[in-house]
Amino acid sequence: MDGDISSIQAEFDSQLEAAGSERDLAELRVRFLGKKGTLTGLLRGLGQLAPEERQAAGKRVNELKARMEAALEARGAAIAARALQARLEAEWVDVTLDPGRRPVGCLHPLTQVQHEIEDVFTAMGFEVLDGPHVETDFFNFEALNIPKDHPARDMQDTFYLEDGNLLRTHTSPIQVRGMLKRRPPFKIIGPGKVFRCERIDASHEAAFHQLEGMMVDRDIKVAHLVYFMKVFLARVFGREEEVRLRPGYFPFVEPGFELDIRCLLCGGKGCPVCKQVGWLEICPCGLVHPNVLRAGKIDPAEYSGFAFGLGLDRLVMMRYGIEDIRHLHGADLRFIRQFR
Repeated sequence: MDGDISSIQAEFDSQLEAAGSERDLAELRVRFLGKKGTLTGLLRGLGQLAPEERQAAGKRVNELKARMEAALEARGAAIAARALQARLEAEWVDVTLDPGRRPVGCLHPLTQVQHEIEDVFTAMGFEVLDGPHVETDFFNFEALNIPKDHPARDMQDTFYLEDGNLLRTHTSPIQVRGMLKRRPPFKIIGPGKVFRCERIDASHEAAFHQLEGMMVDRDIKVAHLVYFMKVFLARVFGREEEVRLRPGYFPFVEPGFELDIRCLLCGGKGCPVCKQVGWLEICPCGLVHPNVLRAGKIDPAEYSGFAFGLGLDRLVMMRYGIEDIRHLHGADLRFIRQFR
């Protein structure tokens, strides 16, 4: 029996030394300590020994079993530690290095300012509407009191399509569609892109952005228009800016005005953006013409209103000190990344 125990111990030690994985240890455990293992068979053979030998042999077998279990646990811990160390070395990251993240995109400054303006007007009770880029002659001209011989209908100003429709030249058609779907009192704005046959320069583009606004109720006066415009500009620029109202002709308003803002790029001294006059036209406006109210199925004898049209591109230029509108519509991502 002593010879068998010594032989089993030597065999176990040899195979334990050769075990290099968790799987090897599991197989070794089954081979020596399993139900049909070598050591288990040895324990079953103790019954064939003489009583005086059985106790001493049983003690040695149990000691060997405990030693094997301890050796297996220690070997398993060593294998696990070695595997963890190898994984740490393979997956090691130097946190002091540049992570090399991919650049994150951002909203275009026009989109950022449009969202901000929408928030300003919705806080004052205005509803944000939308409309199609391709419009009919009725919504773009006739419903806005623009007669057939008005210069805005000229081919040099308007992009006409083969089917007789056109690319909207302003966002005012959104107002007409808004009037046809709701009853006074209401306040609406309509931001969007518009298209005109413009000669492109520092302050003009063929495709640019506007935001139309309208308020219709009883007894609306010019004072209401001035109030909302001053509140709007103060919130956009963070301070009260110097503005002026001067008479202007627009078929869809009567009386009509040009709302100008002191040029923030030159401080009123004159520059290419403001055409050297120190003021920048930013908001044609006025009281809604009775014919426009009638086109929207609203009785001008009972209701009145004001309307305005903001040039979003010029507003962004004033906000960020951009000297050329063409930067806003170019493809240079270096320019856009400044507004993250």
